[in-house]
Amino acid sequence: MSSFIAEKLDTTALVPDTDTMGKGTASPGSRRTAKMIRERIERGGERLWRLEDFDGLPSTAVAQALSRLTRQGVLERLSKGTYYRPRQTTFGKSVPNPATVQKLASRRKTVFPSGISAASLLGFTTQTARRGEVSTSALSLPRKLIGADTVIHTRRPEAWAGLSDADAALLDFLRRGGRTSELSPEDTTRRTLALISEKGRLERLIKVADSEPPRVRALLGALAEEIGKNAVARTHLRASLNPLSRFDFGLLAGLSHARNWQAKGKS
Repeated sequence: MSSFIAEKLDTTALVPDTDTMGKGTASPGSRRTAKMIRERIERGGERLWRLEDFDGLPSTAVAQALSRLTRQGVLERLSKGTYYRPRQTTFGKSVPNPATVQKLASRRKTVFPSGISAASLLGFTTQTARRGEVSTSALSLPRKLIGADTVIHTRRPEAWAGLSDADAALLDFLRRGGRTSELSPEDTTRRTLALISEKGRLERLIKVADSEPPRVRALLGALAEEIGKNAVARTHLRASLNPLSRFDFGLLAGLSHARNWQAKGKS
């Protein structure tokens, strides 16, 4: 798998631009912009290119130049506005590094770790998932950017946009009742309490709690009561729950105040 080397020069010269030769339709300014883009891409070697990489140049001219280079086989289009400049290897053209591409996707849309990836980030497991798993507030993510085998959970609340990866991972973990943990129920509970007690975390999660499912709100209330914090917020969380509902707390059913927060009995 190749890596992106910003300064490495590709040994293959760019194909001359023949799309507008003899047509007389391109203005001198457009030709200069296209030439500038071609030269910058040639100097850059193997890497990803986005429209934002050409700030200061006319956006229409940039889009046309990148599309033209794609038609010529110089660039490969990964998604709207995102291109990859491969290099020739003994095995054919290089391919984008998945980790770097996924990082790019994270910058373009709000993408967070999910499932085993979230549990691993939080210290609940040392497992490595066979397939990547992410969550996003978007309706979809480009497969070429995120990976063909990645499991994508869409429509996460827009409120997650202001959260760190760890905060969003903890909400994902609570949504699953802690079942992605490989720790014992007791150790899972202790680890969750330690995480929720970190400075400012409970307050950040309570701010987005209204957009979470009822089970997550109930779990946040039970955790807050366990560490003796946010009495006002606990009152709000309790009022948001249907008093007739019962929630499956999963591995967190052992919380001292679980039953006060409408948790189902341990199975």
